[in-house]
Amino acid sequence: MGETEMKIAVTGKGGVGKSTIAAMLARNFAEKGRTVIAVDADPDANLARCLGLSEEQIARLTPLSEMKEFIAERTGTAGSSGYGVFFKMNPKVDDIPERFSVHHEGVRLLQLGSTKRGGSGCYCPENALLRQLIGHLLIQRDEIVILDMEAGFEHLTRGTARSVDVMLVVVEPGRLSIETAQRIRPLANDLGIRSVAVVANKIRTDSQKETIRSSLRDFEVLAFLPFDEKLIEADLRGISAYDIDSPFKAEISRLASSLIKKTIGADGAKP
Repeated sequence: MGETEMKIAVTGKGGVGKSTIAAMLARNFAEKGRTVIAVDADPDANLARCLGLSEEQIARLTPLSEMKEFIAERTGTAGSSGYGVFFKMNPKVDDIPERFSVHHEGVRLLQLGSTKRGGSGCYCPENALLRQLIGHLLIQRDEIVILDMEAGFEHLTRGTARSVDVMLVVVEPGRLSIETAQRIRPLANDLGIRSVAVVANKIRTDSQKETIRSSLRDFEVLAFLPFDEKLIEADLRGISAYDIDSPFKAEISRLASSLIKKTIGADGAKP
């Protein structure tokens, strides 16, 4: 375990800005000299653009769940007419971060793609590979890993979730966003995630801060990020919000420092 090791999962209702926050944290940690892997585990797959990747770089990214031949090779189903009943539950994944990632501004980006779902409890080769990879990233890798997740926990198992140092639930002023955070908390606790904290985004007024504090009293609120027109401007220009100076970027830097102190500690040792 090295002094730069930290594992963060970022989640929340769609549209609250979690991919922007995950990307800007990744860029900030990299700017501070940390080794960073950013993992897009949201089927909407917005993290590449939020990090500021070019169209050429984005074109080189293929979601791992769509690499059928590679998945078949690694899970032992190559050559079969269908996946069948038997496949490797622990396929080799340690070479995937270097082999299938795109590197940008000190951040290595992996795109997972969607897992299969079903009422019968589908556990298919794609799921086996992705979950094995997440376990490798969270347990074996000695660097900062940031997971940009949807509101569910499809890529996490009970074992890998315990290696998440902090789950950041991004909320915005609004009932649906706050209710999503309230639903996420018990699910995270059931998986054994030790620390669940809130990052409040798109804040315009002190009354909005107070509403979030009073509605989420059981959460630690790590940051109140301001509504910032410059983020909209950056999006319209097709650049990362991290590449413009703004009050939002300054708050992200403070949030990153708080996370280092919270999860690694001032002496470089995890509490």
